[in-house]
Amino acid sequence: MSATIAVLGLGEAGGALARDLLAAGAVVRGYDPAVPATGGVLDTGSEAEAADGADLVLSVNSASAAVDALRAGIGTAATWADLNTASPGTKRVLAGIAAEHDVPFADVAIMAPVPGKGLRVPMLASGAAAAEVARILNPLGASVEVMPGPAGLAAERKLLRSVFFKGMAAAVVEALAAARAAGCEAWLREIIENELAGAGAATVERLVTGSYRHAVRRTAEMAAAAEMLGELGVPADVAGAARDHLSRL
Repeated sequence: MSATIAVLGLGEAGGALARDLLAAGAVVRGYDPAVPATGGVLDTGSEAEAADGADLVLSVNSASAAVDALRAGIGTAATWADLNTASPGTKRVLAGIAAEHDVPFADVAIMAPVPGKGLRVPMLASGAAAAEVARILNPLGASVEVMPGPAGLAAERKLLRSVFFKGMAAAVVEALAAARAAGCEAWLREIIENELAGAGAATVERLVTGSYRHAVRRTAEMAAAAEMLGELGVPADVAGAARDHLSRL
């Protein structure tokens, strides 16, 4: 018998998941106040209507809407999985609300961009219903890894990773903007590409150890870098933050 899955939020991520679930043979019920369901996804008028009769609800709207969506739809839900990028604290709040209604809840972290991967995107799940989410989704082509422990742990792992990846991305974007203003973007881009291509365990240790050992000198260096960006007309958001971080070290 085909699983019935409700998808709340039919934007870029939710829409891709809904389409892939449908293609895999699931019955998909969708709800999004701004985006109508299409292509075989059953359009519904509310979170509660979408969740009614569903084996699993996937909340894929936004962190700011996660609590309201749960409260609106939980009365008829079988199992609830929150896929929004929210803090571990928010996930624990959601788990508490679900527990009050005797609804199994899972904190599901999407660990890579959904476009291009769809349902195959790596996901990490924690919480009481993590194994149930994997049991339903993995046979349909998903890649849900179950992490033992309460809701919030999956979100914690995702966001710790985000501090590195998104922080690095911001540094690259800022550095290239400054290099463009200085007329040497291609030169800096090649340096960045070579550094990333050759990175390994030794690189991580060098970055950590060097930051502590040379914090005083590097604070002055990044203060000069932030001043230079100002001269180039480029906001020194990352350079200024690096200066302040090194100063604290």
